[in-house]
Parts: sequence; structure tokens; C-alpha cells
Amino acid sequence: MSSVVIPVWAESNRARLESEFARLRAQLEGAPAADSALNGLAWECEDASAIDQLSAIFGLSTFERDLLLLCAGAEMDGKLNELCGRLTGNAQRGCPTFALAMSALPNPQWSALSPWGPLRHYRLLEIDLRQGLVTAPMRINERTLHYIAGMNRLDQHLEAVLRPKQPAAVLAREHQMLVAQLAQVETEDLREMAVQLHGDDPAAQENIAALFAHHYGRQLFVMHMEDGVPSGAELEEFLGAWSREAELLPAFLLLQWSAETPTASAKALADRLPGPLLVASRDPLKLRRTAWRIEVNKPAPQEQRKLWAQALRDAGMDAAIDADVAENDHMDGARSSSSEGNENAAGENESHENESRESAETARSLDRLAGHFRLSAETIVAIASAACAAQMTQPDAKSGRDFARHLWQSCRVVARPQLDLMAERIDPQARWSDLVLPAPQLEVLALLAAEARHRMTVYERWGFARRNRRGLGLSALFSGPSGTGKTLAAEVVATELGLDLYRIDLSAVVSKYIGETEKNLKRVFDAAEEGGVVLLFDEAEALFGKRSEVKDSHDRYANIEIGYLLQRMESYQGVAILTTNLKSALDQAFQRRLRFIVDFPFPGKSEREAIWKGALPPETPRQGLEEARLAQLNVSGGSIRNIALNAAFLAAAAGRPVTMEDVLRASELEASKQERPIAQAETRGWV
Repeated sequence: MSSVVIPVWAESNRARLESEFARLRAQLEGAPAADSALNGLAWECEDASAIDQLSAIFGLSTFERDLLLLCAGAEMDGKLNELCGRLTGNAQRGCPTFALAMSALPNPQWSALSPWGPLRHYRLLEIDLRQGLVTAPMRINERTLHYIAGMNRLDQHLEAVLRPKQPAAVLAREHQMLVAQLAQVETEDLREMAVQLHGDDPAAQENIAALFAHHYGRQLFVMHMEDGVPSGAELEEFLGAWSREAELLPAFLLLQWSAETPTASAKALADRLPGPLLVASRDPLKLRRTAWRIEVNKPAPQEQRKLWAQALRDAGMDAAIDADVAENDHMDGARSSSSEGNENAAGENESHENESRESAETARSLDRLAGHFRLSAETIVAIASAACAAQMTQPDAKSGRDFARHLWQSCRVVARPQLDLMAERIDPQARWSDLVLPAPQLEVLALLAAEARHRMTVYERWGFARRNRRGLGLSALFSGPSGTGKTLAAEVVATELGLDLYRIDLSAVVSKYIGETEKNLKRVFDAAEEGGVVLLFDEAEALFGKRSEVKDSHDRYANIEIGYLLQRMESYQGVAILTTNLKSALDQAFQRRLRFIVDFPFPGKSEREAIWKGALPPETPRQGLEEARLAQLNVSGGSIRNIALNAAFLAAAAGRPVTMEDVLRASELEASKQERPIAQAETRGWV
């Protein structure tokens, strides 16, 4: 909300208005200007009044200034209102007319009420033209009236669509450089300037625009285009009102776009908005006005690491964060051991050692935060401030590990992408102990999780990211028969990393309309990159199939979809897991871009026995179950879990513990569902 900026004028401004209204009354009653005893009183105040500033801002002539004051006096001065009503023959309304002003005020100008003049162009006056230009009552616009009275605040009709934006206290260094670069732009007329900020950091875009406005001594207001764009007569009203506000406050306006394609009304607004034109969007927009394009993305991981340290220091966690020490400590672990040895040698007390360990734990967690989440500087400051405030109000929660966990969970919630319409969010609960696989496959999965945890070290500190930012994401293909644990393994990875798991709903992504599938996939990847998540493409062959020979337009557009996926998979910097039962159906180009390929074999007898041992929770009552005999049943892990669940319900319905008989009955149900007969040897000795 814009604030009142003229309170210091209150007394002098009131006195000035009273003298101005007295002068106008005398002129309307026919007193000669030179003989009026009140003619000079308007200039006794040393400070310029609001009407003087308004006249200077819009370049009003003496007659236009008096015309505006006459309309203001009709609202604020009872005697002037009564006089105007008597002279115009409308005592009830008391509004002056242009004819009255032309006949009574000095230096009359017919052009004062032209549509291009400042009084009407900036909506300073309101006239009902249906009654004729000369004889129609004139009213001062309410916003203008309040300004003349000494209150400078955004028009209340615009408050619903415009949001004030103050420059943030903390800004990434790369964004500070953009502000400095923008401030150095030389232009003869600021109104002709057009700047388009595009990228994936809307908060930084707004902060850059706010600092740019501050550089010129102006406020910034933001208009989110998805809230509705005026059109037709409403657009004309908005343009006139904002033209006035931009000069009175003074202020700049930033148009924040979230839609991929601007509507006709949005383009009309951008084309006609008085400059400078400031536009923010995710992707570059095609506008008629030539704009200087500046890319504004979320800070790189190394910069986010510094922002976290600064935000925590500013929030009062000085003891917990030392960026330089923490970075060296995390790189090789040697500094931590050495410092502990020095502390012990120096004989420092136990509380100091605990504090140091907690500080190191908090500092080391910043690497994970910066490596996994892509947050704006504004979001980082908000999370750090809230976490530190909570830490200080909870004296029992003093563990650095607890504080780091709190930071992580806060980031996870704040950065959670809006994928509800195209993906299913799975709250991962599975652990490594729930996954039964041969050692080589487990080793690859552990390596995948380890790479995700140490991306900050390898990519940023060891320089791999400086060579090329493409291909820095973690992508894996899990292939194998149905029920062998591919989705379960994805859940285990997400649990290990402490991230949300999103299973992409192909029915919501794939479209029969040309170009829609690519748009949907773009929304998925864009949203996923906002926060640290694991993307799971189940039945991936439906999306990542082989390109085919182009025989018709359908083949060509299908190949375009696959080509887009190839590019986006390579540029995606998060964790993506593809699962398929048909590895051979995937395009070879996808397999080259995948960092890991894990083949999930059909479980052997020893693996099935291990799966059976964990199939029933410890709380489940059981009687006479023999996992070795159950492992004779040649089914996948997914089928084993289905059988165990059905057996539990059968036992619960019978009011007894789970027995081999229940498992046999459940196995027969599973076999009939799959249309696969059970061999006698598989269940020999069960009952």
C-alpha cells in the first residue's frame, strides 16, 4: 500500500487552499483580479503546495490550474459550492461548468478541455459529455481531490489489481549486476524505454524492477496478468488512471506474465502502457514494442549457498554458520577432525564442543539445500528467518541436526511444485530394508543417491558445472518385468534423499492435439525444477518410444515430441526416474542421456524368501508360516505383496492369525487374476 507522502504540508497546504478558494470566489463575483485584496494571499506560503506540484507535474496552464481549483473548491468549500450553484442555475448540485469558468476566470483557453489536454487525458476532471461540453457539470476526480488536499496514495480503484513492491534487502550477486547494468542504460526519454525480464525467478524479476524504479526515485507496482486484463472501455479507463498515478506517486508498473501466450487484451495493454514498459515472464514474449531482454533465473547453487549463509547470519545464527570453514570442512572432512583434535588438546569444555559440532552440522546442511532446491533469494531469506525464529522460541530444540532437518523440511514444503493436475505426489516411506535386489543393482542405486547428495561438491567446487550446465541432472532407467520393484526402488531413492516423489500421469500429459503434449511436458519439467523432487515416469515407453520413419504428419509430430523430450531430459537438473517393462522399445538416444540403467531381474528363490519375510508387518499375527516353502511360489515381489495383503484380510475375516491356508487361498486369487495356473510343485507342503 502506498503511503501518504505530504503530511508535512498539512497546515501550510490547508492555508494555501483557503486563500486560493477565496480568490476564486472573488473572481466569480466579479472583483477585478488586480483589485482583489485576496489575490496575493495564495503566494504567502514559502513551501510549494500540492496544487503547485500537481501543476508542475502535468504542465498545467494558469487557466487549467484555476479550472481544477474551481472544481476542488466546489467539493471542499461550502461558499464556493453555493456560489457555483447560483451562477449556473443549479443550486442543488453546485458544480461549475466550462461556460462559467470561461466567463469568470482570467486567461480562458478553449483547449483546456480537449481530450488531449492534461485535465482529461490524465483523468483529473470528469465531465458528462451527454449534456454538452460547455454546459455539462464538471467534477474533480476523487484521487486528484485527495492529492490537492495533501494525501498522495494509489487510486483505490487500482488497489485491487496492483500490488506494491519494495526492493528486497537481499539480492543475489548476479542479480545485483543486472540492476547495475539496467541503471546504466542511456535513454533520452524514459517513457520510450521497454525492458523484458524473462526467466524462472519471478521474485528476483520483481526485485530488480523495484531497484530500477528506486534508481529513478519511484515506487514499483506489480500487475499480475492472470488476475484479469482490462479491455475495451475498461482499458481506456485503466490507461488514463495509471498515467495519472505514474506521475503523481511517482511510480513504475511491472506487468508480470504467467501465461505462455499473451491474450489480445494483454498485448494491447503492453503496447499502449505509458513507459517505461517493464514486463516479466518465464519465457520471452513477442511484443510489438522493441524491448531490451534480460534473463533472470534463480541463483546458481554456489550463489544460493552464500545466500543461505548470509540469511542465517542476518537472522541471528552467527555461531552456526561460517561459510568458508564450512565449505572446506565439507570438501574433505579433514578440517573437522583436525579442529576436534585441537579443541580436545586445548581442553575446551564439553558445551563448546557440542556447539561447534551443531554449528558444523548446520553449515554442512547448506550444501544439500543449495544442491537440491532452486529457490529465489527472497524465499531463502523468508525460510531462514522463520526457522531461526522458531529455533529461538524452542529452547529444547538445540541440536544442529534438528535445525538442519527443519530447514530441509521447510524448503521441501515451500518449493513443492504445483503438479497436482499432471502428477500424483507419493509421500515416500520405503527404506533400503524393504528392497530385495541382487548386490550389483543395490550398488548402482546407492551410487545414484550418493551422487544426488554430493552434487554441490562435484559440480560447483570441482568445476564440472563451469564446463556445461546441460546434463547435470540425475536420470535413471529402471527396467524389468512387472512387479520386480522398480517403483519401490524409486520410492526408496526419494526417501533416502528426503524428497517428494511425483509419478507423472501420462493421461494428463499426452494429448492428441498437436503441440499440447510438449506444452504439458514443459509445465511438468518447469514445475519440477522449482523444487527438489524426484520425477517418476511410469510405463516410460509410452513417452520415450523410438522415433519412426516419417510417412505422414502424425509421424512427424510424434518425432517432434520425442525430440523435445530428448532436449528437456538433458537440460533438466533434477532427479528423473523412468520405469519400463519394454527396455527395447525406448529410443537409443534416451538411453545415451541416462546416467544410470538398472535392470530389475525376476526374483530367484532366495530373493523371494527375503521378500516373504518382510511381506507381513511385525504387528500382524501369524501361525505356522514358513517363508522357505512360500518362496517356492514363482511370482514377482509385487505379486507377493498382493498375496500377503489378501491373506491378511482372509485371516481377519475368519478371526484368526494368518496361516499357510490363507496364503494358499490368496495365491489362487492372484493366479486367477493373472490367468496363470499354479503348479502343484509350487505349493507342495503348504497345507
